[in-house]
Amino acid sequence: MHKKIHLLFFIAVLLPALTHSQAGSSKETFNHIILTIKGDLNKDKLPDSVIVLQDTLNNKAPYRLKIFFKNADAGYRLVIQNDSAIEAEFPDGKESMLTGSRFSYIQVKAGVLTMNTELLRGYYEYKFRYQNGYFAMIGFKQNHSDGDGNATTTEFNLSTGVQLEKIERYDTGKIISSTKKKIKINPLPNLKGFIPFSTTLY
Repeated sequence: MHKKIHLLFFIAVLLPALTHSQAGSSKETFNHIILTIKGDLNKDKLPDSVIVLQDTLNNKAPYRLKIFFKNADAGYRLVIQNDSAIEAEFPDGKESMLTGSRFSYIQVKAGVLTMNTELLRGYYEYKFRYQNGYFAMIGFKQNHSDGDGNATTTEFNLSTGVQLEKIERYDTGKIISSTKKKIKINPLPNLKGFIPFSTTLY
């Protein structure tokens, strides 16, 4: 009888406590600041702020992008928070093989936010500009090689809808192929909720 009482006590009290503890241990922390940069993003001549954080306690080590607009009087206000815009350092977990991609940098120039990620043999980058009340993607560029002497460069200007793709020998510089397409996208992709390579175009 006493054993049954003890068992029921464990199920009713201790088991929920343990479950709660385990859930709490997986809570996102984003405890490490990767970079902080400033620049005018909304053309009000005030220094806005961009911060990239990383959750080093998470097995995938994801990144969090935060963008703050500078207030005219004082302080900043958060306008964007995205946990998927930058590919996690270990997409398949720290115990898995590296994918070859690694977050490189973010810069603000002429009101354009550029996010760059290195590849094992190349890089890719996205460009966003604040317009029409949101951060719209205006550019995508990717450069990568096949490890056998061929390098492919893709440039997509989403504002004009022009996509250029060039394949060349990186040992001789010989152009193997060059194509130009017109692909109009409306509305332009929003940085809010954005995920890299969520489409075949970008």
